[in-house]
Amino acid sequence: MKVLVLGAGNIGKAVAWDLRDDFEVHIADISREKLAEVSEFAVPLELDASNFEKLVNVMKGFDLIVGTLPGNMGYNAARAAIEAGVDMVDVSFMPQNPLELRDQAENAGVTVIFDAGFAPGLSHVLMGRIWGEIDTLEAGRIYVGGLPKVPKSPLYYRITWSPRDLIEEYVRPARVIRGGELTSMDPLGETQKVTIGDFEFEAFPSDGLRSLLESVRAETLEEWTLRWPGHLERMRVLKELGFFKEENVDFTLKVITPLMTYESPDFSIMRVEGLGLLNGERTRMAYTVYDEERGGFTSMSRLTGFTAASVVRLVAEGSCIHDVIPPEILGMRIDTFRRIIQDLRDRGVEITEETGNAPSDTG
Repeated sequence: MKVLVLGAGNIGKAVAWDLRDDFEVHIADISREKLAEVSEFAVPLELDASNFEKLVNVMKGFDLIVGTLPGNMGYNAARAAIEAGVDMVDVSFMPQNPLELRDQAENAGVTVIFDAGFAPGLSHVLMGRIWGEIDTLEAGRIYVGGLPKVPKSPLYYRITWSPRDLIEEYVRPARVIRGGELTSMDPLGETQKVTIGDFEFEAFPSDGLRSLLESVRAETLEEWTLRWPGHLERMRVLKELGFFKEENVDFTLKVITPLMTYESPDFSIMRVEGLGLLNGERTRMAYTVYDEERGGFTSMSRLTGFTAASVVRLVAEGSCIHDVIPPEILGMRIDTFRRIIQDLRDRGVEITEETGNAPSDTG
């Protein structure tokens, strides 16, 4: 089976590497330099993915597409895959709602699984499993972050993914469920301190729930992104001064990207928890994920790329219907859930589960 990975950045590279023994993997990018870095385990293809007609024509020569492009290109890439009649697994943090493409995908006989990375992605798979296990979910929360083990001043963050998408996290209103109602929050308007194991973080609400807002019902449903203390106050100042406005983003990236580009091993951590009733008793279920940089891949690229690769195998095996499918559906199904979790554990990712009695909490 021929697989085309769109994007030869950190994530695309990890996907291609993980799939190399099971498929004929090709990888496309506009950068010859990036393509040269992956040529040992994937066939390089120079391609401008912003050319829609060209993209459709190229896709027709493959059996499955993996999208690892920046968020602003993700939706058109999904449209192109549907028009080409080719299944797709996508990890881009696209601002559009891919569920709007359901009719086109079904009519074309195409499977599109979107948000199939780390968060969104694995976060949704785990919340989908909690939703499938707990009889009545009162509150669901996701805490997630990819961070340098040795943070450096002045921003205490290291970029391991698209810098533009990073800024988007601080700009895009965070949609959450509070009191059973959908509401939007300023991502830098409310922060909190979070402790997971031996780590202490700052957290801000992020717009990562996406399809969970439609597929899961709870009084409270939130995602919080984790950062080292000190980072969020600096981001808040930049935002208040207008540096995150669209007309200023290119300049801002030139200034802050070098400050977040340095050598430091990264790690990724996530806690997905749900509180509700199980067999008449108030129960808390939680999954904790931890991973570190290794094997030449950042932890963020490992978790995003390896999760996507696991989903690719499910689609290639025909385990998913022709539709636009959110990742939590793979968590609600016990067979696909177990497959993804085992694939990640086989690659050294730590995933633990906790279940126990808990007090009421709908706030």
